[in-house]
Amino acid sequence: MTDPREFIHRLPKAELHLHIEGSLEPEMMFALARKNGIALPYASVEAVRAAYDFSDLQSFLDLYYAGAAVLRTERDFYELTAAYLRRAIADEVRHAELFFDPQTHTARGVPLAAVFAGIAGALRQARAEHGFSGRMILCFLRHLSEAEAFATLDAALPLRAEYAGLWIGVGLDSGELGNPPEKFAGVFARARDLGLRVVAHAGEEGPPAYVRGALDALEAERIDHGVRAEEDPALLRRLVETQTPLTVCPLSNLKLRVVKDLREHNLARLLRAGLCVTLNSDDPAYFGGYLNANFIAAAEALALSRDELAALARNSFRASFVSEAERRPWLDEIDALAAR
Repeated sequence: MTDPREFIHRLPKAELHLHIEGSLEPEMMFALARKNGIALPYASVEAVRAAYDFSDLQSFLDLYYAGAAVLRTERDFYELTAAYLRRAIADEVRHAELFFDPQTHTARGVPLAAVFAGIAGALRQARAEHGFSGRMILCFLRHLSEAEAFATLDAALPLRAEYAGLWIGVGLDSGELGNPPEKFAGVFARARDLGLRVVAHAGEEGPPAYVRGALDALEAERIDHGVRAEEDPALLRRLVETQTPLTVCPLSNLKLRVVKDLREHNLARLLRAGLCVTLNSDDPAYFGGYLNANFIAAAEALALSRDELAALARNSFRASFVSEAERRPWLDEIDALAAR
C-alpha cells in the first residue's frame, strides 16, 4: 500500500479530543435554528463560513457559543451526535471519547437530562448498528467559577447509573488564558473520588505552567493540546517518562493561529521525542476537517512516515479509557495493516 491517503483512510483510529458541539455544521445550525425559532447573527450558511477567520481562541469561542444556542431538545443532541458518528465511521474511527459542555446548554434552560439522552442515544445506536465504541466526557467551562462546576457535577450525578459505561469522566475546556487549572482543583478531586477519569485542556494558548498545573493540581490523565509543553525541557522530559498522552489537534492549532503554518507544527517533533502524541480534530465543523483530514494535512506538512502514522493510531487506542481486551484487536489490526 503506497498511497499514504489510502493508508490513513484504512487505519483504525480512536478520537480522544472532539467537542460534540464543535461538530455542528452550518447547514445543521440553520436547520435547527428554523425548527426552534432561534434568530442567528448570520444571514446564511455562507456568512457563517466567512466568519471562520479566527484571530485566536476567544474569537472562535464567540461563534461556537452562538452556534450552540440552536441546540434545545434531546432530538437536537441526538442528530448532532449521529451526524458526527457517521463521519467518524467513514474515517475508520472505531472509538471516540466525546467532550460535551452542559453548562453551555443549562444556562439557556436546556435540561441536563436532554443533553445526556441525545448524545447517549446516538452512541448506543452506533454501537448496535456498527459496533462503534463511544464514551462521554463532561467538560467544565473554565471561564466560569469552580462553584458552578461543582453544581454541574452534582446535577449530573443522578444520571450516572442510567449512563454507566458511557459517561466515564470529566474535562476542562473553554478560554484558557487567565483560568489556570488550579482554579478547579477541588471539583477535580471530587470527580476522582467518585471514580471518574479526568482530562484537561492545557498548553494551547496557556503557558507550560498550565500543563504542570493540570498534572499536579488536577492529576489529569491526559493533556488536551499540550503543544506549548515543548517550551519547558524539564516538563517535556516528564511527559516522556510518564507517557502522559497529549491529544493534539493540528488543524485547530492552525485555524486558531497557535501556529502560522502547519509545517511549523511541533506534532512530529513531540512524537519523535518519545511523547505519547495522539491526533484529533477538536471542533471539526469550525476548523476545516474531521479526523482523516487532520491525519492527511499533518502527514503532508510534516513528512510523517507510515510508521509514524501507525504510531499515532496506536497511541490513540493506548491513551483511550478502554480495557486491554477492547484495545487489543484494534492494535492487532493496525499492526497487520502496517506490515503490508
